[in-house]
Amino acid sequence: MKRSFKLSIVLMLTISLMSMQCSEDDENSPIDNTAEIQNIVNTAESGNWVVTYFFDADSDETSDYAGYEFTFGANGVLTASNGTNSYTGIWSVTDDSSSDDSSSNDDIDFNIMFVSPPDFEELSDDWDIVSYSSTKIELIDDSGGNEGTDYLTFEK
Repeated sequence: MKRSFKLSIVLMLTISLMSMQCSEDDENSPIDNTAEIQNIVNTAESGNWVVTYFFDADSDETSDYAGYEFTFGANGVLTASNGTNSYTGIWSVTDDSSSDDSSSNDDIDFNIMFVSPPDFEELSDDWDIVSYSSTKIELIDDSGGNEGTDYLTFEK
């Protein structure tokens, strides 16, 4: 019986030590996204982009941006130009880990803001980044409720 008792104590101590190593604090500690954000900014600033896909909740509206080149400039200046018309907005890439709508602590938002015309206002949002490369930036926004999901893709 003493042996069984000692074995039980050793087993309980082992389980206790193992559970201490997997604390919930590890899952909630902030992630430093500074380098990733800078990589995304550098990618966006690396030339002119065109909208190759824009799906707004329930319809493909890509054609609204045909012929426009988007330039993500320094200091957050965003321009869209088709040679005749030019619109200026603002853009940024931010760490969303402290936001109330963030479901994880490593969210990075690609923010776009145009105040006019109406077609360009539809691009205004805090987009989540699906993927990015030197030639493609894929974004998504889940509006929640019944508003649907929006998709935006820029390519070179």
